[in-house]
Amino acid sequence: MMEKATKSALIVGATGLVGKELVDIVLNEPNYHSVTILTRKLLPLTHPKLEQIITDFDQLDQYQQHLQVDDVYCCLGTTIKTAGSQDAFRKVDLTYPLELAVLTKSLGAQKFLIITAMGADPDSKVFYSRVKGEIEVELKDLGFSALHIFRPSLLLGERQEFRLGERIGVILSPVLSFLMVGSLKKYKPIHAKVVAMAMYQASLLPKSGSFTYESDEIYRLSTESNS
Repeated sequence: MMEKATKSALIVGATGLVGKELVDIVLNEPNYHSVTILTRKLLPLTHPKLEQIITDFDQLDQYQQHLQVDDVYCCLGTTIKTAGSQDAFRKVDLTYPLELAVLTKSLGAQKFLIITAMGADPDSKVFYSRVKGEIEVELKDLGFSALHIFRPSLLLGERQEFRLGERIGVILSPVLSFLMVGSLKKYKPIHAKVVAMAMYQASLLPKSGSFTYESDEIYRLSTESNS
């Protein structure tokens, strides 16, 4: 007899490349009895476990009744080009995730799972990598029972927005994947669905602490069975 699901999940960034794949996975796996999405626009999706909340991310504290969950999946992310400025980018990739983490932790969340990026480093001279590294440091200081940080390389999948660099990477992906072996494995392009599955698998791990996964580790985790 299948055990009754006892956990609840929150997904932020559900319209993004990884977020869309993650929603599909968590809704169809038996471990959650409810899945809440904070979003600026509704997904064309209905499910008995799903609740979608149209959200003003500048007023996250107004949604606390929806933030009392066990596991938080943060898939927020943008580019400086899309955001329009470094300040706007920083808001999406650091301010919002940190506020989300602080609020959900205060309301009882046990696990926080977030996508940053390969090369994340708070001391990096590259603004993008520095912001990604800063959010990692901030989250580690919050003391979640379990913090899982995912640093994928080039993400493969169907985006709604056009990104020239990623399109070139997709074209070159078969060659890059063939060449990247050994210590270079973490640089291989990785599909968004693989990252999403790794995030879900990490949520099942019965261990505490802070864990960081590069692309090769993400791929390995996605293929494990922890249920």
